[in-house]
Amino acid sequence: MRINKYLAACGMASRRECDRLIAEGSVTVNGKSAVIGQEINSDDEVFVNGKKAVLQKNEYYILNKPKGYICSVSDDKGRKTVLDLMPQNVGRIYPVGRLDYDSEGLLILTTDGELAQRLTHPSNEVPKTYLVKVEGICTEAALNPIRSGVEIEGGYVTKKCKAHIVETNKSYTKIHVTLTEGKNREVRKMFAAIGKEVMLLKRIKVGELTLRGLDRGAYRKLSAREVAYLNNL
Repeated sequence: MRINKYLAACGMASRRECDRLIAEGSVTVNGKSAVIGQEINSDDEVFVNGKKAVLQKNEYYILNKPKGYICSVSDDKGRKTVLDLMPQNVGRIYPVGRLDYDSEGLLILTTDGELAQRLTHPSNEVPKTYLVKVEGICTEAALNPIRSGVEIEGGYVTKKCKAHIVETNKSYTKIHVTLTEGKNREVRKMFAAIGKEVMLLKRIKVGELTLRGLDRGAYRKLSAREVAYLNNL
């Protein structure tokens, strides 16, 4: 295993940060200074600034994120983060992907950096389904530009996606949208492009994983079967 991957698995830092620590000479392997790209085996003793690096058992959680929390480990503006809702005795746990401050719903958090990277990398096209509530009446025909790909700010054209109406009346329309990419505030921008303001945005599924039985602001550990499912997405 490469040393930066090993250190990240030990919860020391991200892989990039681990490479920086190695370059600074803060990491030793069997008493000798480590080098970037070095291979590590189970018999090696690795230390970072004098602290032994020990492999951790990964933790996996699902959280029903409420509005008013940011998907970050900290915030320089003093806003609440999703980690404020999680147990404090786990290791270096990170949110997988993002839901913006005003959005809510399904969020995976884990110490497993490799899984997090696979779930968020655009090439893997992991489907994520959202409940979108917009003002006024929206027809199926009005959703066609979103389904086929719509130009949002900056000139970017979104990928094809699935969208269908689940409820409508004179005041609002509720729509399920399934994407395989995750640009910043993409869903809101897509609906803005067809002249619709989003009143509510809630992620309800990642793949086939849902929020069933999980109240707003609550979390639970993922089962071994659910972790295996995510690893195979």
